[in-house]
Amino acid sequence: MSAPNDDIVVRLDRIYTRGGDLGETSLGDGHRVAKHNPRVSAYGTVDELNAALGVARLHADGGAMGDWLERIQNDLFDVGADLCVPPPPEDDERHRSRLRVCPEQVAWLEQRIDEVNGSLPPLTSFVVPGGTPLSAHLHVVRTVCRRAERDVCALAAQEPVTPEVIAYLNRLSDLLFVLARAANEGGGEALWSPGAGRV
Repeated sequence: MSAPNDDIVVRLDRIYTRGGDLGETSLGDGHRVAKHNPRVSAYGTVDELNAALGVARLHADGGAMGDWLERIQNDLFDVGADLCVPPPPEDDERHRSRLRVCPEQVAWLEQRIDEVNGSLPPLTSFVVPGGTPLSAHLHVVRTVCRRAERDVCALAAQEPVTPEVIAYLNRLSDLLFVLARAANEGGGEALWSPGAGRV
């Protein structure tokens, strides 16, 4: 995908406009919809995902993982920008001028998954979330990511959605899982022991 053109500009002069006081909001193309509209719910959950990821980054202590999380946060703004404007037909000129998630962004996640997972021991059970602060936060972010994916899939059942958005969120949750495992490396990770709590 080419770089976004010059007419994609974010300008926030005023924080409150009173435009949403009656329960409606504007999509990126100016259309007014209810705040409980599935499209608004979908990009709202992506926003929540980004905020949760920001908390996790506080524990990343820089390095490659910190850089990756920062890049993902920027990509999540791309995901939100994509979701807030329904995609027009592909032969529509507006389809080429809008910021859309692209296959290269999904491929980058896959490369990071392969890189991290290759150094992790094979799993013999499900991982119990927790361990280091970074790992625990990444597990929370992973679950928010899965909810964002579910919200986007629910939207896609009703309205057009860029396919790469769903692929991106699906792959991102996988990356968050392996990053959470990597954040516990050296200190061990707790694994589910089926039925261990039964009397």
